[in-house]
Amino acid sequence: MLLIVSWFAVFGGLSTAVAIALDVLQHPQRTKIMNIVWPITGLYLPIVGWWLYDNVSRPKPMYGRVITGRQRFLTIVFVSATRCASGCVVGDLIGAPIVFFAGWNILGERLYAEYVVLFALAYCLGIAFQYFPIRAARKIAPRSALVEAVKADTFALTAFEAGLFAWIGVVYFFVMPRPELTSPFYWFMMQIGMVIGFITSLPPNWLLVRSGVKLAM
Repeated sequence: MLLIVSWFAVFGGLSTAVAIALDVLQHPQRTKIMNIVWPITGLYLPIVGWWLYDNVSRPKPMYGRVITGRQRFLTIVFVSATRCASGCVVGDLIGAPIVFFAGWNILGERLYAEYVVLFALAYCLGIAFQYFPIRAARKIAPRSALVEAVKADTFALTAFEAGLFAWIGVVYFFVMPRPELTSPFYWFMMQIGMVIGFITSLPPNWLLVRSGVKLAM
C-alpha cells in the first residue's frame, strides 16, 4: 500500500511541476527566478503546489479582491520561503544520487555523506536563487549582491535543511534503513522531508522579511 502511495506522490509531484512549468511559459513571472521556483515547488507539493501558485502568483482579474497589509506581508514571507526552499530542493535532488552512485559514506553511513553533500549543494544553489533576483532588482555590484544574498538566505536555508535532515534521519534509521534511491518510497520520503523543511524555514523567513534583510521581489 505504501509503495502505491509513493508512486502516486512522486507522479503527482512531477505532473504538478510540469503543469506549472507549462503555465509560466504563457504567464511569465515578474521576478524571473520564480519561473523556476514555482515548478520546483510543485515537485514536493503535488496538487497543492498548483493551488498555491494559482492563488499567489498566477495572473487573474482582481475584481473583488482586496489585499490587506498583513496579507501582503504573509504572501511575501511565503514566496521568500518558496525561493529559499527551491534552491535547497535542487541541491538535494542533485546531491542524493551523487552520493548514492559514488558509494560515499562517512563513519560507515551513507546518510552522513548525504548530509555534507546535500547541504553544500543546497547552500550554493540557495544563495544563487537569492543572488540573481537581488542583482537584477537592485543593480548593485556582484560582490555586494553576493553578500546580500548570503545575509538574506543563510539562516532560512539552514533551517530548511535542518528540518529535512531530521526527517530523513528518522526514515534512515527507524523506518527503512538505507533506503534505495531507485525506490519511489525514497523520493516520497524526500517529498515529506521537503515539506517539513519548508515549514521549518517559515519562521526564519518571517524574521528576515520583517527585519528588512529580505526584501519583496
